[in-house]
Amino acid sequence: MIPKKVTVIGLGYVGLPLACAIAKTKLFNVCGYEISPEKAALIQKGISPIEDEVARKLLPKIKLTVSTSDEILRDSDFIIVCVPTPVKNNKLPDLTPVKSATRSILKYLRKGQCIIIESTINPGVCEEIVLPILEKSGLKGGRDFELSHCPERINPGDPTWDVNNIPRNIGSLTEKGNARVAAFYRSFLKGEVREVSNLKVAEATKIIENTFRDINIAYVNELAKSFDLMGIDLLETIHAASNKPFAFMPHFPSCGVGGHCIPVDPYYLITRAKKAGFNHSFLRKARQVNNSMPHYAVSLLEAKVKEAGLVFSKVKIGVLGLSYKANIGDLRESPSLEILEILASKKAHVKVFDPHVPVKSDVKTLDELCAWADVLLLATGHREFAAVPAAFFKKHGIRVILDGKNCLDKKALLKARIVYKGIGH
Repeated sequence: MIPKKVTVIGLGYVGLPLACAIAKTKLFNVCGYEISPEKAALIQKGISPIEDEVARKLLPKIKLTVSTSDEILRDSDFIIVCVPTPVKNNKLPDLTPVKSATRSILKYLRKGQCIIIESTINPGVCEEIVLPILEKSGLKGGRDFELSHCPERINPGDPTWDVNNIPRNIGSLTEKGNARVAAFYRSFLKGEVREVSNLKVAEATKIIENTFRDINIAYVNELAKSFDLMGIDLLETIHAASNKPFAFMPHFPSCGVGGHCIPVDPYYLITRAKKAGFNHSFLRKARQVNNSMPHYAVSLLEAKVKEAGLVFSKVKIGVLGLSYKANIGDLRESPSLEILEILASKKAHVKVFDPHVPVKSDVKTLDELCAWADVLLLATGHREFAAVPAAFFKKHGIRVILDGKNCLDKKALLKARIVYKGIGH
């Protein structure tokens, strides 16, 4: 029996681990459609172009055919769309990649196929945007082909939860098609696969998961600003509140929210709800608070530089970290990038170092950065930074540290007579 053909569109942080997980079973002929020639070339050599343990370990061992031509979509039984869904500069959803991928599928759509969208989308996109494009073929969704949504839940850098064991939700046009797609996912996943009642419910799950986090992070970020004025250590307060065994979930403040999900997904829900006649004022406020944190971090740094008796326009500022999240090199929506823009607008003297993004670093080592800098702004909580003892910073003559991720030893730094400030800490 010829294995069914599965083609994944978009081999990034979502698509590549997924393709690897499917190919590992050897139950399917797995292909990937990737528009980046550089990425495609690396993957064909068994090299992962992204920081992902699943992809890194499996790529050299599996059979995965990759092409930059949409011809590879031909004769696929399952096509899974894993393209980005960003927001534009005006914060409106940009569904261009999803529309483009769908138009590529249209060329090769045939009866019996299952089209699965994993890209994060707002409720209604499958039926209002994807389905009309596909039905231009003359085929009818739910009768001639199935359209499903299985929202991705990739958590880059997480050593515990990966594509294999994270539970998933699936919604489709028809109950029969949903069962078929769920069976397909169960064939290669260890995590629970839940069949929900329709496409909109599936689309809404990922949106509310990340919006929930955005709201709670905004809450503690606003508390950080408030508690700073009242002289209360928010981190200690959160840890104390966390010993309540019910009805409290700790979230922590920082210099900003990054990544492809939390700072993006709320805008998809806000925009779609507005179309339906509802204004998500609470969600908008949460986004405003979290978007303000890079500016707040820089304002704290300015205050601490002044407290140390230094002149902000003359000090040399070392920024620790470029990526949005600790221990990976992902720059998507990183607050560090905005911090650098703010510092540039103030004509500050800045150099940056990120061991996970060496090509965009101004120096090669932390030693080199600290030997140059007078003050530091930690924007990413990499383990390489969190493990550095206070004595190291003292030896290099660092006068001020603004800890945007609250990951350094505050007591040790203050004891070393370094002016220190965390976010709410």
